[in-house]
Amino acid sequence: MDYIRQLTSNGRTLVTSEKSKSSKKDEKETNKTNRQFETYFNFKVLVRDVKPHQILALNRGDALKELTVKLELSANVEPSFKQWCQRHWIRRETRPDVHDLIKLAIDDAFKRLIHPLIIRQIRSELTRSAEKASIDVFSKNLKRLLLTPPVRGKVIIGLDPGFKNGCKVAIISETGSILHTDVLYLLNKYDTKQRKKLVEMVTHFRSDMVAIGNGTACRETEKTISELISTHAFSPLNVMYCIVNEDGASIYSVSEEAEREMPDLDPNVRSAVSIARRLQDPLVELVKNNPKNIGVGMYQHDMPEKLMKTALDGVIEECVSFVGIDLNVCNESMLRRIAGLTTARAKKIIEFREQNGGFINREQLLQIKGFGKKSYEQCAGFVRISDPINSVSNTQETKKALSENKGSKKTKQKKDKSLEVNPLDKTWIHPESYTSATAFLNMIGEDVESIGLAQMRDKINKALKTKDVQTLAEDLDVGLPTMQLIIDGLKQPLGYDIRAEYEKPLFKVGIMSMDDLKCGCVYPGRITNVTHFGCFVDIGVQKHGLIHTSRMPNHVLKGRELGPGVKVEVRVLGIEKERQRIQLQLEKLP
Repeated sequence: MDYIRQLTSNGRTLVTSEKSKSSKKDEKETNKTNRQFETYFNFKVLVRDVKPHQILALNRGDALKELTVKLELSANVEPSFKQWCQRHWIRRETRPDVHDLIKLAIDDAFKRLIHPLIIRQIRSELTRSAEKASIDVFSKNLKRLLLTPPVRGKVIIGLDPGFKNGCKVAIISETGSILHTDVLYLLNKYDTKQRKKLVEMVTHFRSDMVAIGNGTACRETEKTISELISTHAFSPLNVMYCIVNEDGASIYSVSEEAEREMPDLDPNVRSAVSIARRLQDPLVELVKNNPKNIGVGMYQHDMPEKLMKTALDGVIEECVSFVGIDLNVCNESMLRRIAGLTTARAKKIIEFREQNGGFINREQLLQIKGFGKKSYEQCAGFVRISDPINSVSNTQETKKALSENKGSKKTKQKKDKSLEVNPLDKTWIHPESYTSATAFLNMIGEDVESIGLAQMRDKINKALKTKDVQTLAEDLDVGLPTMQLIIDGLKQPLGYDIRAEYEKPLFKVGIMSMDDLKCGCVYPGRITNVTHFGCFVDIGVQKHGLIHTSRMPNHVLKGRELGPGVKVEVRVLGIEKERQRIQLQLEKLP
């Protein structure tokens, strides 16, 4: 077997596919042509040249009995293998009848056993390689999607479009709380009462952001909202809308987690809440969903469950740790993704927060039963503390409990310390570096109350003119990365979100259709998905266009990596209305 593997390792095996007999039979009976796998109806390519997405497409077509996929070994493999076997097993002194018998055995073994086995092995290796490549693409896309900047401080209306069952509406507050839900029938242009009801909702809750799910009836709902905006129906509010990817929202709406979070809401309305929250804070909302259902990737539903889960859980944990969490507002899904926190610890943190009205500082984590110093050290760098929900009542109740406590003086001092508010807890500086951060503040003549203010930035910049970061790190006896983290943490405004540096969602006030597009014209857009063969771009029409990899000039890319959310300018090369396809070329990266 080692020898035949060596013969087939040059990549000259041919991968072929054609329309299956069952597919031809179905087309003849229904008189309809299935064009889903049209590209692979007469497909021939060498193994060494085949692309991962082509292997996955062939596998899917084969599984659906739409394609017949075959692998053809190069012409020299069979004779070379048979000659090797004959040299190995047939001696000069072998009798003619035995000689013929061995040749027949070799022929039979190759045809019946070895050939099918090597074909299966080659195809298995191709599939494993393609699956790995697909998961890598999905992981990169998911990371970019999860790091989409949130829309802070806005009341948002989420619309889950529908025809027969109406458009589900959910209005959420600046913190994601549900303010109002309803079902409106907006697509009947003669029913002005429903549109008027939507306008009243918008003006009553002062919401100037509308999130529209991109599923069924999205186009018609977008047209309705666009007409209302163009006729100044929402005046004096300057309303904008954004098309939000709703993949996985319906599945999440009937999950146990959604049932616990929104027990009194109908599952259809829950999906509208999820759509609004996906715009408000994509990371917080999307971590609740199974990553496979989010819809950014390449044949992700065909991937092995265990392999997919391991890779994607790692991406989610990386993103959550990168962005960090606020102990006073985060949910269980976010908490359990942080290093050092398990599901049980996440539940205890939420219980502590509900019982005490919120956290005052990080050290209160050590008061939670089962929360040791090791867990605290692991998670402390990824959490921060905003003002607790009921900070006044929290402090008064805890002080009262302390005054009634009969414990030792040492215990009381420890609990008194846990009530102290430390502004450093609102930054990403690790508690282990608080002493160094305080020493640095004393060095520049500032205090913790000035964190994030202009005067703090001025003092730090002045200090950096006399000493570089490396010198400051040596003076404070800390590492260079720690010193840089301290400087960044003190300069950044309180509540700073690192995702603000990434591409923001694309907001619109008007609508276009495929009829409005013209070949040769340049349009702005936003990448929604990346695969090995190109990028899909939303340019404001119902269908996303494709920029093939051959249509991405190096002088435009300039080494930049494309991913979901990246804004681009594209030129329309071709429009196929029948197949609902738009061919694009990358023109500019803003």
